[in-house]
Amino acid sequence: MAFDDKVDNKTEELGGKVKEGVGKATDDERLEAEGKGDQAGSKLKQAGENIKDAFKS
Repeated sequence: MAFDDKVDNKTEELGGKVKEGVGKATDDERLEAEGKGDQAGSKLKQAGENIKDAFKS
């Protein structure tokens, strides 16, 4: 996995955590769900990149 991809995925994951936290704090269920979705998408991307790395080795 390229370093840039790792940084992008972590940034997306952290952004999702922030959205989720703000959604919980403001009782905004849509924002909270969007944050959880961002985190899940980021984790899927990370898993895909890890699989690519495993085949490169």
